Amino acid sequence: MKLAILTCGMLPIPAVQGGAVENLIDFYLEYNDRKKLHDMTVYSPWDPKMKTHPALSSSVNHYVFIDVTSLKARVARRLYGYLHHGEYYNYFIEYYFEKVYSRLKDEKYDLIILENSPGHAYKLSKRGHHNLILHLHNDLLNSQSRFHDSIADSLTKVLTVSNYINARVCTLCPGNKVQTVYNGIDIQYFTLKDATVNRKELGFSPDDFVIAFSGRMNKDKGIAELISAMLQLHSHPDIKLMALGSNFFEDAHDKDAYLHQLKHTARQIQDRIVFTGFVPYSKVPNYLQTADIAVLPSMWEEPFGLTIVEAMAAGLPLVTTRSGGIPEICEGVATIVEKENVVNNLKEAILDLYHHPEKRRQMAAAALERAKMFDKESYAKNFFAALENIKDNKLKVNNCTIYAK
Repeated sequence: MKLAILTCGMLPIPAVQGGAVENLIDFYLEYNDRKKLHDMTVYSPWDPKMKTHPALSSSVNHYVFIDVTSLKARVARRLYGYLHHGEYYNYFIEYYFEKVYSRLKDEKYDLIILENSPGHAYKLSKRGHHNLILHLHNDLLNSQSRFHDSIADSLTKVLTVSNYINARVCTLCPGNKVQTVYNGIDIQYFTLKDATVNRKELGFSPDDFVIAFSGRMNKDKGIAELISAMLQLHSHPDIKLMALGSNFFEDAHDKDAYLHQLKHTARQIQDRIVFTGFVPYSKVPNYLQTADIAVLPSMWEEPFGLTIVEAMAAGLPLVTTRSGGIPEICEGVATIVEKENVVNNLKEAILDLYHHPEKRRQMAAAALERAKMFDKESYAKNFFAALENIKDNKLKVNNCTIYAK
């Protein structure tokens, strides 16, 4: 098939600036390059780092780059925003879409895959496109979404990253129109042992019981609740917390009430907390391997939870919360606590693993085995199998192609 890939346009493909969705796109493009399955054209913002990127030499993956950063483009974006109000997204994304559409409209694609961009489906359907696949990574299409009925009707298929998101979409779409394709990571990348990061340089001793937290320092990710649980563990000074992410002691501004309070709370036990600051993704496995367990207490309805899979792949016993799609990933191999009374629940779960090393070993082995389900190879294979299923459901009517829904 001839396929087009559209993102919202905030970050480039290849993923030279990172981004969870962008990395996942790279995974299936790498798979397509090896297997030569489809002719795929990716529309992406331009970034100078891509000039010599090896992905651009693919014979089956093609890249169309859109200038969004030059002075001319920035002025044009602002002018677009001034002249167009009330569109689905902000002017940056809408300007990008229009630049993509000026290139895409003259091409004929069997399917147009929209990565996490239901608003693009709305515009494309209004312009006569009915071969639209929405690959949904977040809870962006439900009964509260803008233009939800029009968008749902415009889509041939919705691929969701978890059954949780699947169920949300099914409030609008029939179940046979929605399919779950779980995300994946490079499992081998997280299982390789590397001694470039060690406990001593992080400020931990060999006898410390180190908890790893990985994620953004915001309300959704539960860092405040985890710090509060640490406060309740004051009688165990050897229980330490390593937080991978931005170091709010330097980055927080007093005008941000949440970070200001977090900063104040953390100072009370700052001898038992190490904030690493920003850690490049390539180094995250090295840091995780210094920990005894991972605690990832998501406080929102997590669509999937890549950090959950990363912790399991690193062989860490895991404590997390019953949130969104998380139980689908780690039920049976992790301690899943309820969000009600979460601070006490976290404290008890941490103490349970602290006092039972044999349980930790069993959980680590089970987590490693479970993580194999979410390898990037399986993810890409399942993604393309879903597309093949769409192709097989085509119906021919009077020499016109329509799609079964």
